[in-house]
Amino acid sequence: MILGWRKILSELLKYAKFTPANFKLERALVVTKLSRYEFEQLRHPGLSKEQLEQKLRNRGTDVEMVLYLHNLHKDFERRIVQSFKNVGCEVKLASRLEFRSSLSKEVMRWADVIVPVGGDGTFLLSAGRASPLFALSQQKTPIVGFNSDPLHSEGRLMLPKYFSENPSDAVSRIKSGDFKWMHRSRVRTTLLGSNGKIPESTDLFRHTEVKMEQVTTEPEMLDPEMASKYKAKMKRILPYLALNEVFIGEHLSARVSHLQLVLDHQDVVNKTKCSGLCVSTGTGSTSWHTSINRITSRNVDALLRSLPNSDSKDVLKLRENTEEIAQRYNQGLLFAPDDPRLCYSIREQICVGVWPSPKTFKERDFVQSVFVKSHCIDANLVIDGSISYPFNDGAKALLEIYPEDALLTIALD
Repeated sequence: MILGWRKILSELLKYAKFTPANFKLERALVVTKLSRYEFEQLRHPGLSKEQLEQKLRNRGTDVEMVLYLHNLHKDFERRIVQSFKNVGCEVKLASRLEFRSSLSKEVMRWADVIVPVGGDGTFLLSAGRASPLFALSQQKTPIVGFNSDPLHSEGRLMLPKYFSENPSDAVSRIKSGDFKWMHRSRVRTTLLGSNGKIPESTDLFRHTEVKMEQVTTEPEMLDPEMASKYKAKMKRILPYLALNEVFIGEHLSARVSHLQLVLDHQDVVNKTKCSGLCVSTGTGSTSWHTSINRITSRNVDALLRSLPNSDSKDVLKLRENTEEIAQRYNQGLLFAPDDPRLCYSIREQICVGVWPSPKTFKERDFVQSVFVKSHCIDANLVIDGSISYPFNDGAKALLEIYPEDALLTIALD
């Protein structure tokens, strides 16, 4: 018990090192989402407003709804900007596209707070692009997000929906210091190999011909023990940290992903054929992690029906509460955003013949680290569904969580 408390205290002290001691809200960088209408404008830059709308109508798009949601977001965006100005804050506005491709590092360093306005995708973009600058720095810039359309978006990474109706309340509380710091753990990905070369990353959300800036890191020599264990000489830490998850699998979803895993640097090599590997943080446990592992009330009912005594009173009583049982199970999949552990999930693991090997290999578990070696043909390692690296036969990666990599966010009750 004492050792447990010492570990918790140690983690808290590590996080405290990366928390601003004297936070003052004077400069805000507002990062706004790319609406569907703006996306269509980027796809058809040569069309006038009237021509674009007619093209959308001709293909069956509900243009009135697209314009309604676009204007709804723009109105909310203006409210957010004005709320920060009302408390004496200098504001700079950047679109999601600008933030992705051309926004200078100086602008992000300039800000006291980064404010994504939109949905979880905009939040993830803001967090991901800030990673190369702040991940290993003691001076972190916090992020706080506003959900611009809570009726159509859950926005779990954003402030509670109350503040979508009352953004000025949130800004006033941040200005006065009436909030809590939250450190969201992120996954650090290290590629291992015989040299320090890594392929270029691909931006999966590119909407124009503008090329994403390639952020690089320096290769390092592996220590002898790691080099011997994983048969590699060099390592390179990828410059992007995963707030939700890292996914590894074949680019074509119909193709089987062939992977080898070593968990917590053990001596067991786990071999699997599956539909891909998802390694999640506590923040990501509400997202893809839950979608992969959740069960429905129909699953529970089918399981209870398969029992030998399915007609007994006890089982029949359980069958009356399948929805509650499923909800409790799914709620148990979630874990805290600042949890220092990873949770890996094997999607649709093949469990016939020699697969998996060994047979005791769990399809999901909490770990401190995951080493992955690829035997895939055309695979990718994808960070937060946004940044992709080729990960084909022979590629090796080590996934870990470090306290200093945590994303600093602002939380309001």
